[in-house]
Amino acid sequence: MIEIVAAVVGAVIGIAGVSAAGMGSRNRDHREEAVRLTVAVESIAERLDSLHLDMKADRSAIYKLLNEQGNRITALESFNCQVKEKKC
Repeated sequence: MIEIVAAVVGAVIGIAGVSAAGMGSRNRDHREEAVRLTVAVESIAERLDSLHLDMKADRSAIYKLLNEQGNRITALESFNCQVKEKKC
């Protein structure tokens, strides 16, 4: 009878040890996954910041070109009015 109890206690201790080891490896896996996701989010944030700066620079260049074209159109319209000698 004592042998059976000892065998059962030994099996329970073995199962508990395997479960604890499995939980430890799962915790480590979850921790590693959290680190990977954090790094990925930080990388995306950096790329978005870079994209935002690029878009801001492009927008500035586009508005500058539009302003120049508007000035040219105004000059051409005033020249056209002078050549045709009409009120504009």
